[in-house]
Amino acid sequence: MNVSLKKFQWLAAASLVAVVAGCASSPTIRSDFDPSADFSQYRTYDYFSPLGTDSEGYSTILTNTIKSAVDREMQARGYVKSSSSPTLLVNFGAKVQQKTDVNTVPAAPVGGYYGYRGGFYAPWGGWGNETYVDQYNEGTLNIDLVDPARKQLVWEGVAVGRVSDDTNSASVNAAVTQIFAKYPFTAGSATAQPQK
Repeated sequence: MNVSLKKFQWLAAASLVAVVAGCASSPTIRSDFDPSADFSQYRTYDYFSPLGTDSEGYSTILTNTIKSAVDREMQARGYVKSSSSPTLLVNFGAKVQQKTDVNTVPAAPVGGYYGYRGGFYAPWGGWGNETYVDQYNEGTLNIDLVDPARKQLVWEGVAVGRVSDDTNSASVNAAVTQIFAKYPFTAGSATAQPQK
């Protein structure tokens, strides 16, 4: 793989950091879980190897930042990190893709006939349309919890939003916090709590 493609992949993943906190508007957060999974058996966790953000074979700064945030969120819910037979495996991925929005709106007339008498006295209709094109980057951060015994995804949380130029660890923490706000379980409990 050439160096410029590696740089692009790194920049794309790094820019995802701002999906949540760096956006002018909040991202869309969604989650889902497997209703057949027995969440009362899940008490420990560890990470997939390699993680979805480590496609180059080494741990990135983005990976380490997301792992720290996931550790905080999992441990706040009573889960214990354990590399010895974990009951859940965590994986996460990030991608950025270029999007284009095209909006056409009626053009606003400028004054009436000879610059006065607007409204009903306008000389003719059909002022035309104005088209606005907005190109932006949309980032997606997904976090998966997998039951390794069943080899089955049991929960996923996804954040999708516009990516800004503000990339920092605070943005990653905010994204992970918002995703885990949709996680309805605590360690050893099969009862789903109301989601925020």
